[in-house]
Amino acid sequence: MDNNIPQTGLLIIVSGPAGSGKTTLCERMLAEVPELWRVVTSTTRKPRVGEKDHVDYYFFDHATFEQKIAKGHFYEHAHVHSNIYGTLKSEVQDKLAAGTDLLLNIDVQGAAQIRQTALTDELLKGHVVTVFIMPRTLEELEKRLRGRATDAEDEIQRRMQVARSEMQQHELYDHTILSGSRGEDFENLQAIYRAEKMRAQ
Repeated sequence: MDNNIPQTGLLIIVSGPAGSGKTTLCERMLAEVPELWRVVTSTTRKPRVGEKDHVDYYFFDHATFEQKIAKGHFYEHAHVHSNIYGTLKSEVQDKLAAGTDLLLNIDVQGAAQIRQTALTDELLKGHVVTVFIMPRTLEELEKRLRGRATDAEDEIQRRMQVARSEMQQHELYDHTILSGSRGEDFENLQAIYRAEKMRAQ
């Protein structure tokens, strides 16, 4: 093997229902595993206080986002409520080709689109690893959602309904982490990443 040719990086996709702790888990992975880089996703929603374009998200208006969809610029995209979210190919391709490992936190719908694309995309094929964060029980998940104290009752019930549907899809993922403490989840995700790195070498 020519050592001057960089080995294609891994794209680690993490999904899980709202309240599963996946965002906190991904943030810790990015903070403590220096080889991993975050995939910055795109959205049409307005930036929240403190959020920066190109750092937290790529912020586009609806017309620009739709144009990019039409031109095939996204690996995946989804309409969520009144906004669109997606993963730009340009945010992934160059880094993967250069051997950089990427971490992408997206929902099951987006993960399914990328999983399908990876069947025929030469860059992604064999380099996508999907991980589902599974709450131990629905009761535990509801407790976490209520503990955040950020959602109204109807929103909590909507999120629980979505969670039931998402949890049924965990078998489509390469790995499922049965969520425990934050420390346990971090150790498990780190172990999956290390094992997949060894397998890919």
